[in-house]
Amino acid sequence: MILFSQLESITHGKLFRLAQDQSVQALLTDSRKATSTDGAVFFAIKGDHHNGHAYIATLYEKGIRQFVVEETVDFLSNVGDANVLQVLSAVDALQAIAAHQRSLLDVPVIGITGSNGKTIVKEWLYQLLSADYKIAKNPGSYNSQLGVPLSVWQLQAHHDLGIFEAGISLPGEMEKLQRVIQPTLGIFTNIGSAHDEGFTSLEQKIQEKLKLFTSCKLLIYCKDHKAIDKAIAATQIPTLSWGVSSTAGIQIRSEGTKHNFFVKGTSFSLVIPFQDKASIENSIHCICVMLHLGYKPNQIQERIEALQSVPMRLELKEGVNQSQIIDDTYNNDLAGIQISLEFLANQQQKAKKRVILSDILESGLPDEQLARQISQAISKNSIHHFIGIGKILSAYRHLFPSGSEFFKSTDDFLANFDQNRIQQEVVLVKGARSFQFEKIIAALQRKVHGTIMEIDLGAVAHNLNFFRAKLKPSTKIMVMVKAFAYGSGSAEIANLVQYHKVDYLGVAYADEGVDLRKNNISLPIMVMNPSEESFGLLLPNKLEPEIYSFKILDSYIRFLNGRQSNIHLKLDTGMHRLGFDENDVERLTELLLQHRNLRIASIFSHLAGADEREHDTFSQQQFDIFMKGAGTISERLGYKPILHILNSPGILRLPQFQLDMVRLGIGLYGVDPTSEKFDALKPVATLKTIISQIKKIKKGETIGYGRRGKADNDMAMGTIAIGYADGFSRAFSRGAGKVLVHGTEVPVIGNVCMDMTMVDLSAVPDAQEGDEVIIFGKDHPIQKVADSIKTIPYEILTNTSERVKRVFTAESI
Repeated sequence: MILFSQLESITHGKLFRLAQDQSVQALLTDSRKATSTDGAVFFAIKGDHHNGHAYIATLYEKGIRQFVVEETVDFLSNVGDANVLQVLSAVDALQAIAAHQRSLLDVPVIGITGSNGKTIVKEWLYQLLSADYKIAKNPGSYNSQLGVPLSVWQLQAHHDLGIFEAGISLPGEMEKLQRVIQPTLGIFTNIGSAHDEGFTSLEQKIQEKLKLFTSCKLLIYCKDHKAIDKAIAATQIPTLSWGVSSTAGIQIRSEGTKHNFFVKGTSFSLVIPFQDKASIENSIHCICVMLHLGYKPNQIQERIEALQSVPMRLELKEGVNQSQIIDDTYNNDLAGIQISLEFLANQQQKAKKRVILSDILESGLPDEQLARQISQAISKNSIHHFIGIGKILSAYRHLFPSGSEFFKSTDDFLANFDQNRIQQEVVLVKGARSFQFEKIIAALQRKVHGTIMEIDLGAVAHNLNFFRAKLKPSTKIMVMVKAFAYGSGSAEIANLVQYHKVDYLGVAYADEGVDLRKNNISLPIMVMNPSEESFGLLLPNKLEPEIYSFKILDSYIRFLNGRQSNIHLKLDTGMHRLGFDENDVERLTELLLQHRNLRIASIFSHLAGADEREHDTFSQQQFDIFMKGAGTISERLGYKPILHILNSPGILRLPQFQLDMVRLGIGLYGVDPTSEKFDALKPVATLKTIISQIKKIKKGETIGYGRRGKADNDMAMGTIAIGYADGFSRAFSRGAGKVLVHGTEVPVIGNVCMDMTMVDLSAVPDAQEGDEVIIFGKDHPIQKVADSIKTIPYEILTNTSERVKRVFTAESI
């Protein structure tokens, strides 16, 4: 146990106040997720765009009484019952505390790093070893400077083994993580181009990653990675290498799925149930660990055959009776429960929340203590109804909130629970693999046809942070969620960016704003195309109209009849679409002075050519016109509204025009709106369907309406479950469009139909009915798809019909 008073010496900080010495039990870094827990300590981290010190008063109101700060906080000076430690860096302090805790435990730890495969190897090792070891591991991809100490803090005396991954993006970072993890056994998975921008060379990146293993008793790696092998050879680290190389410690000869292992004069064969190179490599890393730990080949074979793929995400699905289902049916551990509950809390924040949870297996804790910890987590997260499935939870039902229900097994639940009780709520379904909770998902999920658009919420957050990093700390962000959030789902995207503390939302029409309010979105919302018919929706829903002409202004003044309202003024500086012209400014200002009930929330304009360098001179002219007009209005009004002119391409290309706020639209969804290739953006949307039927078509036969498709040779033809009613344009007809099947592009044959499309599968002989088809996504870029029919990604995204179900995913494990 570490006491708060000990933190001064552990972190080399200065104890500002010790009101009452308490133990340190929970480390908190995110004010949004913080809950009052005995022994909780909040670390106030000052970053480029967020300052944890700004939330200390709120956390104090929540009951937090222990703080590690980097700067003086006036609020804490005025309260006498808080423990406060001041340090130079809250992140360094967090790492020092976790490192101290780790040093007190004589527990073997596997440390994993590399460019790819870290999380897969960690999760597979957990699957393979958890029957024999009580294991602590990173939840999800918590492998950063923050994530690693938070993960290692979970390691306790009752654990037999720790498995922690570490990722870095800059020199000097791994030394800090090594002190936290202190691995006894290491795995270097591979080396690739991830985070290349932070290092001067591949060799430097390898050397930095190797610092994780400086005190390891053994390092496992693939000798076939020549650059890694060369770097390791220059160290004194004991190794166990594997590969096809004759000098590898374990030589491997592969024959399809059969892999022959030659180890110290003996040999044996294992069948690995994967065919792709990455999965085979990840599997062999795990096999080498098992061999080192003393497992026999027959034991390894048995467990390798049972390996499950690792879905590294939560899925938000449409459920029965207007509910939403969070599918987290991969695994179940205490650390993962908290992540899942936080994700649940962020969905439709005012909606009822239900949790269906299985027993946690191989936790290493006594059953009663385990049940008590689960109950505490449920109680702190405002869950309106809890359902426990399994013998342990059922045995300790008295520890859970009143009204909770318990079932002995999944089949018991399915047989006795009336799913119609679930109405307009959000349900987290989380269970250990052996409980087969996918049966519960199947029962509770609304049935949909085979075409879905998968939205990666993690990619949305990544892109938001990418753009945020381009801004000055004082610059606000308005996120555009018009047109169903560019096809991605307005309410879900709005909910996510609200959680990430953007400042404004923008919608096209008032009814879009009303829908957001119904989904508990509280951010200010600007309506870009208000009409007189929609004025009645604005005030009751706290929507703020864009005013772009005297006609709409006069109508709104009459409608308000003296009532107060925020409005946003649009100036036309050269786009020539909507807005007040330069010569309108004087008249406009006089009107506003006469009607002080109108509060100008912002003044803005739109750059016509921010995406292309050739228009930079024109963009400068627009900016100058805007600043002149906005300056005149602000001066006459006597206050300064928010000024904004930049959209997504402008944020990337014209940072000198940031002003008070920017409008983030298509860039948030992972589409680079410039011609300058900002590769750090991650695609958000994947549109996918299935092959409904495969037919053999003979040479000369025709296909589809108008007989527009013709088989030039005998061919395999697939009918896929998407058509122009889903947003798959008829422009893709007759070979113009291509889709991805098993990683291979196949062309459209004949005309696109309303609900289906035919494609030539001749290049994919192993294709089967029911196989997945990618219309666009990470491996089939939307820009390429748009180029094929001479349009833009905006149109492809927004044309995707609302009848196509959206499935939202986020990091899970």
